[in-house]
Amino acid sequence: MNGSRRNSILCPNCNKLISADERVCPYCGTANPGSWWKALGWTRAWFAPDQAIRLLISVNVGMYVISILLDPSRLGLSANPFALLSPSDRSLLLLGASGTFPIDQLGRWWTLVSANYLHGSILHLLFNMMALRQIGNLVVEEYGVYRSFILYTGGGVAGFAVSYLAGIKFTLGASAAVCSLIGAALYYGKARGGVYGQAVYKQILGWVIGIFLFGFLVPGINNWAHGGGLAGGILLALLLGYREKREETLVQKSLAAVCMVLTVGTLGWAVVAALWYRLTG
Repeated sequence: MNGSRRNSILCPNCNKLISADERVCPYCGTANPGSWWKALGWTRAWFAPDQAIRLLISVNVGMYVISILLDPSRLGLSANPFALLSPSDRSLLLLGASGTFPIDQLGRWWTLVSANYLHGSILHLLFNMMALRQIGNLVVEEYGVYRSFILYTGGGVAGFAVSYLAGIKFTLGASAAVCSLIGAALYYGKARGGVYGQAVYKQILGWVIGIFLFGFLVPGINNWAHGGGLAGGILLALLLGYREKREETLVQKSLAAVCMVLTVGTLGWAVVAALWYRLTG
């Protein structure tokens, strides 16, 4: 018995007790769970579920503050509440707003990532962050931290890619990524079924209808990005699966790490380049 215990480990992916000699974890399917490099613990959760959404919100708020500080003389103090405390278009362009102009004229394909963290006014930011907090907690609970970040990043990129193909000249906002999370929640409710699944599906379907009605009634809303994000979220959710079907895999955690590096690198580059331009321009 003592020898058996010494030969047991916690799977670095799902934390279930297994034999160190297992070629594949019988619980989550991770290959060679006893490998020394997997035992280093890099596959463990980066953040607790409640911290993950707070971090995303903090990054969005931080980028908004930077966009204001880059060009405070052009700060929008408009009687229009939707334009209140608006960063200048130049600041937003420097920090990575997307669209046909930044991509076609400036070659900034990386703005498909950075645009998900920029906002055109304080109300724009508040609305998106309120939606992110409400829907994000559900998605993290049902999909896990890693898959949720893939959904936010991949769905956001899909939303702005669709927007680009539709010819939108200049666009930004977390709503494409939030719509991806909404799409994932919609898929979860429909696929899970049962009383709980149906309740989730009906509630999220109400969100979808409300978002697109708002988009058609209020000018300046990028429905192409919303639709692309929603479709991207549904497709990614179908491919990734949710917790009740299977635990997050090592491949998914690796993909989430790629998304993290891409996001940090893109936003870091955007901020440094914008500051350099402002200081030397």
